Amino acid sequence: MHEFRFCPNCATPLQFIAQMEDGGEKQRLRCAACGWTHWNNPTPVLAAVVEYRGKVLLARNAAWPGRAFGLITGFMEAGETPQGGIAREIKEETNLDASELKLIGVYDFQRMNQVIIAYHAVADGEVSLSPELVEYQLYAPEAVKCWPAGTGYALADWLRTRGHEPQFMEWAKR
Repeated sequence: MHEFRFCPNCATPLQFIAQMEDGGEKQRLRCAACGWTHWNNPTPVLAAVVEYRGKVLLARNAAWPGRAFGLITGFMEAGETPQGGIAREIKEETNLDASELKLIGVYDFQRMNQVIIAYHAVADGEVSLSPELVEYQLYAPEAVKCWPAGTGYALADWLRTRGHEPQFMEWAKR
């Protein structure tokens, strides 16, 4: 899947064209007229296992079908650090103040062409969800179920650091 159809420099329709690059021949979306290349690099995404009052806070996004709950996530803004970005996302989406940010790990999410930078955050305050989120639930760490994709692996890794063997929910493959 690609979003570009025309060259942003000269408006020529883009094509998949093979070309020699540092690692060998690569086929990418390119402009035959001016040589512009759409690199399609992964987007960095921030995620947090939010620990609130000793429990894990999972939220349901308004755009998600069904009753799936997940970690607090968002995109970095230009000029901010990953730590600053995830603290901002937690504040914007839950109204909670994040502290004790600690990197859990970095995870690929190829289906969305993203790289997830995941943190553990202890949060304080009173929850007030942004319109982006419709509901949240609090789970005891030993009771939370992980999902076998993206941020679910970050949650599993964090649970292991707390001495809990993660349990994964059954999930239909896409």
